[in-house]
Amino acid sequence: MRLRVASSRAQARPTRTTKTTASRRPPARRAGSGTNGELSPRRIAHLAWGYAPPLIIEAALEFHVFDLLDQGPRTVGELAAKSGASTRGLTAILNALVGLELLARHGARYTLTPESAAFLVSTKPGCHGGFFQHMSRQVVPNWLQLQEAVRTGKPVMAGNREEQGAEFFAEFVEGLFPVSYRAAQILGEHLGVPKAAKRVSVLDIGAGSGVWGIALAQQSPHVTVRPVDWPRVLEVTSRMARQHGVGDRLDAAPGDLLEADFGTGHHIATIGHILHSEGPERSKLLLRKTFAALAPGGTVAIGEFVPNDDRTGPPLPLFFAVNMLIHTDSGDAFTFGEIAGWLKAAGFKNPRQLEAPAPSPLILATRP
Repeated sequence: MRLRVASSRAQARPTRTTKTTASRRPPARRAGSGTNGELSPRRIAHLAWGYAPPLIIEAALEFHVFDLLDQGPRTVGELAAKSGASTRGLTAILNALVGLELLARHGARYTLTPESAAFLVSTKPGCHGGFFQHMSRQVVPNWLQLQEAVRTGKPVMAGNREEQGAEFFAEFVEGLFPVSYRAAQILGEHLGVPKAAKRVSVLDIGAGSGVWGIALAQQSPHVTVRPVDWPRVLEVTSRMARQHGVGDRLDAAPGDLLEADFGTGHHIATIGHILHSEGPERSKLLLRKTFAALAPGGTVAIGEFVPNDDRTGPPLPLFFAVNMLIHTDSGDAFTFGEIAGWLKAAGFKNPRQLEAPAPSPLILATRP
């Protein structure tokens, strides 16, 4: 069975600006310069407080601020009475959230913004609250040892090894489910899964919460999923699949990604935020194994944090490369050019990018 795949031309992303358009742009302001062109420490000061926004958001989540405001505008006093937090503490947090444009204030009452209403209310399917808990409780403590990781080139905690990584991932993958859910839905729509008339076999590599396979299975009763991950993590995958009504369509394959039984004849293979922790050599081997597991015409879809080809931005993938220094033996953030090269070497054709609500566009390629 061949699922519909859009042409690479349809997915092409503009990479150059015409001379006419560029000539109309005002000259870029030098980083760190004020409005009069003189150097200012303002940006440096903002960077020094970069840890503050996620911790402020997590505190608001802990006291159910977004959930309470989802019921309607409230004053500080009303929120304090409902949440059990102090008026002084909430005042500081609420005003900071207004400054971050995650809340608005009208007179004495605070309200949600469209962004916080969509992504920070616990009852909404897109809630990212678990992500902030993961950052503050698991990631930030390890980042405090960054200098040691830079000195030695070795991880603080090797999350890519099962003896350390299985429990680490099992604790937080459920909270990451909403982060990739919409991107997984868009992938399915792009590949025509909702219109499938025959069986669609999905290989979910490094399944974690199971979000990629679950989202595709929800789009069609013809979808079956083979999730692959460590046994401890697959317990979470199975639980999440049952919660989303597709638990009976999973056929799990436990084990290390390079040793587990992938099976054959799959129509779609998803590799959602896995290559960065595997490192270059294991990633190349994994893509070859994925190629062998796909049916002719099958598609591999890769979710990653992708910097530009000269690694000058965007900031998030570059930050994530540092995160891989701290948490893996050889992980990194890889460019589209690097991943496309590995895909071609594995036998795939037409590496391309698909825009989706994810940290970076998804990377797709086809087995001939």
